[in-house]
Amino acid sequence: MSEKVFAVAIDGPAGAGKSTIAKELSKKLGVIYVDTGAMYRAMALFLIRQGIKSSETEEISQKCEEADISISFENGQQVVTLNGENVNGLIRTEEVGNMASASSPNPDVRKKLVALQRKLASEKSVVMDGRDIGTVVLPNAKVKIYLTASSAVRAKRRYDELTAKGESCDIEKIEADIIERDHRDMTREISPLRQADDAVLVDTSDMSIAEVQERLLNICREKGCI
Repeated sequence: MSEKVFAVAIDGPAGAGKSTIAKELSKKLGVIYVDTGAMYRAMALFLIRQGIKSSETEEISQKCEEADISISFENGQQVVTLNGENVNGLIRTEEVGNMASASSPNPDVRKKLVALQRKLASEKSVVMDGRDIGTVVLPNAKVKIYLTASSAVRAKRRYDELTAKGESCDIEKIEADIIERDHRDMTREISPLRQADDAVLVDTSDMSIAEVQERLLNICREKGCI
């Protein structure tokens, strides 16, 4: 990796605001935001096109090697490319989402996409968010941030988001689901969620989005990214 190319790895539990913050930070830094979730969806689309069912584990392992997935920005928009094709308008369907949920735990799918994510980060400066970016995907990232918030705050954010859409929901159930997901993410066998030893902990429980952005920008300045 050249000295001019750097990576910012943002990890943390569900509902911590990683994607929102990562997208804005990438704009401030003028680098690419790598949406790892979109890459798993693109892989899912590829598998569907191959006629593979979500239950066909061996076939998924074999075929995933044939997918070349990348992310770039064109005219300010993220473009997800699958074997040279812009698939932005094809990866947000329920069918693709279901296949992504089924195929993403597959070790071979994960190995393939981690390799592609590392390739992206070796060629261009990136901001990447997820559960194991700083610990597994980009262990040598110049900046590592562990973004978190209390389960109560994350539940309130999700509650506000859903009610704003007119959906009826129970905040206690939302928090219980978040706590359960935290446990699942932190205890999973492959790449569990944890704070990297050299990551900066940022608890956003009592911070506005603007305050979080400023904190992360300051961290990037201290690390020489700006």
